[in-house]
Amino acid sequence: MKRKTLGATIAELRKKQGMTQLELAEKMCVTDKAVSKWERGVSHS
Repeated sequence: MKRKTLGATIAELRKKQGMTQLELAEKMCVTDKAVSKWERGVSHS
């Protein structure tokens, strides 16, 4: 069984809801760049 990364899970659930990264970001009060980084697994510094 293949394990998904958290980023892949976020992206999958976002897409199932028909949301863009920007729409998700606005609901979470973060930038769309932050959502993109989460989905790509890029760490913040």
